[in-house]
Amino acid sequence: MTFKISTIITLLAVIVGSSANEVSAQEGEWVSLFDGKTTKGWHTYGKAKAGAAWEVSDGALHLNIDGKTQDDRGDLVTDKEYENYHLKLEWKISEGGNSGVIFNIHEDKDKYANTYNSGPEMQVLDSDNHPDGKIFKHRAGDLYDLIPSSSEPAKPVGEWNLAEIISNNGKLQFFLNGVNIVTTTMYNDEWKALIAGSKFAEWPGFGTYKKGKIALQDHNDKVWFRNIQIKEL
Repeated sequence: MTFKISTIITLLAVIVGSSANEVSAQEGEWVSLFDGKTTKGWHTYGKAKAGAAWEVSDGALHLNIDGKTQDDRGDLVTDKEYENYHLKLEWKISEGGNSGVIFNIHEDKDKYANTYNSGPEMQVLDSDNHPDGKIFKHRAGDLYDLIPSSSEPAKPVGEWNLAEIISNNGKLQFFLNGVNIVTTTMYNDEWKALIAGSKFAEWPGFGTYKKGKIALQDHNDKVWFRNIQIKEL
C-alpha cells in the first residue's frame, strides 16, 4: 500500500492536532486562582476587598505588614467556595515565620470571628526557628493540631515549597514537594475524635463544613504564595 506525501502530512497534522487538543483539555481542568498581578478573586476575611498588606510582587502574593494598620491586615480568602477539589500552590516563608493554608471555611464573621474557627489548616512554618516548630502537630505540613506530617520534606527558609491539598468526598490528602504527608477521612467518628482531642474541641462548627472558602493566613509574619491553582473534582 502506498500513500502520497500530502496524505501523510495531512494524517500527521490530524494526529498532532488531536494530541494537542487532548493536552489542552486536560490542562483546562485546572483554574488559576491568582493572576500573578492583582488580588482579583480574593478578599480579606469579613471584608469586601483585599487588605493593603497583601501586595503582589514578582508574580507572588506577599504578606508585607511593614507600615500597615490592622485595617490593612487579615487572612486573604477566595471569593468562591469549593467542595471537592485539588488545590496546589507554592509557598515561601520568612525566617522564623508562621502562616497557613486554611480550607473549607464558612465565612460568617458574626458566627466565626476568624477563618480558623471553622476551617482546618495546612501549616506553613519555618519549623526550625519558630516556637511552633517545637510543638507536636504544629510543624510545616501538619494538619494543624490534628495530624502530624508523616515526613518533613519542607525546603529551607527562602526556598519555594509546592503544597497540595486534595479534598474529595471526605477523603483528605496533603502533599508537600511531591510527598504524601497526611491522609485522613473527614466528618466520620474518627475525625470527630481528632477534633475532640485538639485545641478546637470547644469550637462549634470547626471542621464540619464540606464546602467552603480557601484562605492564606496572616499570622504577623512575611510569607509569599504563587502559582495558586485549583481543579474541582
